[in-house]
This record gives sequence, C-alpha cells and structure tokens, in this order.
Amino acid sequence: MRSTKFPATAHIDHRIKERFRMDFEYSERTQDLINRVSAFTDRYLLPQNQVWFHENEAGRHPSDIIEPLKELARDEGLWNLFLPALHPHEPGTRASNLEYAPLAEIMGKLPWASEIFNCSAPDTGNMELLHLFATPDQHDRWLVPLLKGDIRSCFCMTEPDVASSDATNITTRIRRDGDWYVINGRKWFATGALHPNCKFMIVLGVTDEADTAPAHKRHSMVIVPVDTPGMTIVRNVPVLHHLAVEGHCEILFRDVRVPVDHVLGTEGNGFALAQARLGPGRVHHCMRTIGQCELALDLMCERALERRAFGRALADYSNIRDWIAQSRIEIDQARLLVLRAAAMLDKYGNKKAKIDVSAIKVVAARLQTQVIDRAIQVFGAMGLTNDTPLAGFFSWGRALRFVDGPDEVHLRLIAKNEIDRVKSTLGSTSRYYTLPDSLG
Repeated sequence: MRSTKFPATAHIDHRIKERFRMDFEYSERTQDLINRVSAFTDRYLLPQNQVWFHENEAGRHPSDIIEPLKELARDEGLWNLFLPALHPHEPGTRASNLEYAPLAEIMGKLPWASEIFNCSAPDTGNMELLHLFATPDQHDRWLVPLLKGDIRSCFCMTEPDVASSDATNITTRIRRDGDWYVINGRKWFATGALHPNCKFMIVLGVTDEADTAPAHKRHSMVIVPVDTPGMTIVRNVPVLHHLAVEGHCEILFRDVRVPVDHVLGTEGNGFALAQARLGPGRVHHCMRTIGQCELALDLMCERALERRAFGRALADYSNIRDWIAQSRIEIDQARLLVLRAAAMLDKYGNKKAKIDVSAIKVVAARLQTQVIDRAIQVFGAMGLTNDTPLAGFFSWGRALRFVDGPDEVHLRLIAKNEIDRVKSTLGSTSRYYTLPDSLG
C-alpha cells in the first residue's frame, strides 16, 4: 500500500502562502488618498477634459492647462505617488505599490491625468532607475528635475530590426572611445520623445561585443541628452493609426557621443537595470488598465440604457446583459491580481514578485481588449470614432500585449516557474491517485 503520509510542505512557495492570508481592504491612508485624488479629478481635471482633447487634436502639446494643474497637485501633496522609496528631501507622497494601485486606476480614466500627478510613463520607470543607480551628478542633473516635474524623459530599448522580446538580440552598439561612448543603432517606440520637455533618454545597447561574453552581461544603459549631435527622431510611429502627440518614436543614433560618466550603474549591468525598471512599471500599466475598463463598463451600461433597438432598450437584451456581467467579473478578477502583484512587490521586491507581475501583465492586456470590444459593440459606429475614449483605449489595450514584453514571454516565464516547482517535488502528488499499486 502507498503511504498516506502527507508530503512535506516546505516546497510551497511564498506566493501560494500569501494567497491564504492577503487582505486587500484599503487602509485609512489609502482611502484618504483615493478620496483626495478622486476629488481633485472631479474638481480640476474633468472640467478641462474637453479643452485638453481639442488642443491635443490640434497638435498643441503640452496643453496650456497642464502646468497650472501640476502646480495644484504639488500644492495638495498629490505628487510622485508611484515611488515608495523617496528620500525625505525628495518631493512626493511615498505611497506603496499597494496604495498606489487604486490611485493609478483613477488616473487611467483620463489619458492625460498621470502627467498632472507626475506619474507618467516612461518617466516613472526612469525615475526608479535613477533613484536606484544614479551617481550624485546624475541624480542632481536628471533625477531632481524629473521629480520636480520640470522635465520629461524617454526610454530606448526596442529595436525594429530584431525580435526585442529576447532582449539579448538588441544590437545598438555603445563603444568606448577614451572618455566617451559612441552610440550607433536604431530604436523605436520610444514613448514621449516628442514631448517638448523631454530632455534626455536612457538607451540600452551592447558595450561588450566579445563572442565569449555572457549574453546577459554584454549590455549597458547610458543617458543621452536629446540635443546630442547624431541623434535623429526619424518619425512618430502610429499605434493602429492612432498618433500620439508625445510620440512613440523611431530614433536613429549615428555616431552619437556622450561622456563615459553618462553610463547608468556599471558597464554590463544593463539587463539587471532593465528588470529593476520594468517590474513596477509593468504593474502601473495594469493599474491604469483597470480604470479604463471601469470607465468602459460605465459607458457601456449608460449606452445600453439610453439606446433603443426594435422597440426595446439595449439593456433589455440578454446578450448585452451577459457582456456587462462578464465585464464586471473579469475586471474584479484582474483587480485582485493587480493588488496581489503590488503587495508582492512591496513585501518581497521585484525579483520574487516577477511571476505575479507577469501574470497580471497578460491578464490586464487581454482584459482591456475584451471589455472595450464589448463597449464598442454596444456603442455601434460611434465606438470607432474619437467621440468617446473607447477607440483609443482599445488601441492601447492591443499594444499592451507587446509593451514591456509580449504575452508569450510572460506565459513562458510562468510555465517555467510552475514546471520547476513541480519538478522539485516530483511524485508528491501520488497520494491523490486511487489506482491499485500494481497499476501505479
């Protein structure tokens, strides 16, 4: 007979343990921040939304309304909400990832709200990088103005000529020449490069071209001021025909020279820096997605109540009600996964939270296209226009399946983790079988 002794539980990892004890009820501080960000949005941002939209459509970017609103947010202490590790002398609210999640959800409903609170990507990720790895000079020259909201930045990693989902493919060369680095290569989807206040970019490229160099020790990150000779913005790349005025740019580097003290961290640690940057940033995207899906669900319900077809309100049709119910369930499921990923980041850091981050990254991107597709269908032809935010939300949702790593890479990581977990205790599930020993 097989032993009925239970297998050891030491192999149960921290994520499984956390599933049984996490409480996501918002703390008093979090609820206070939710109330304050909501009130600020209702009082100052929503009344200006039409102004922002028309100026954005006319190509006037940034809108004249942005800086006064940023000043108000700073005065009200709603600033740099995303960065939990701020030093006492640095401006910001110091919210944890778990506290920031519902705040990012509120911001996500307006495409321009994050900038008002100095919580815009890619600046958030760049601020985290600089916060962790900047030299004192880099801190004063680049991070301080970013934290104050005086400048913007962009991040150059993805390349058009290689499969960047495997970042070891990246080919942009960063060659040492005495006291300088010389950069040659082509990047694209550098978000924010066209913003008038964008003053520098962080570029990932190869600094060690030796065939014997380890694949994950060949790359480095350097800071490149946007006015550096040889750096050319080739074009603003549309995303499903939606052209962002701040730009998702293709950028050419042709013998771009920057001083060696512009390297971020040390040579060869580019991949480690990328992981430090992408962990929380991936979850920030997902947090905003939840807010956009909530808004899409509200819009879907209102439209279904107002519109009539064949003598009945759309809300009376069972298929419409099914879409509404499915959307409610899926949004709430995704929110719980977002909150768990945020809690894991707070408790265990980027490395140990990577599976949770990958999971919500896949779920949130798929959620957005599912929910918003239903809302567009309820709106009919109007849903395809810019008269509602739905078309823009849908385009960005589809883009999210590539942003910060395609779904397939995250799924591969999750699967590997599960297989390795079971492999380490292979056979421990035998007590669940009921086959006779002779057949086991």
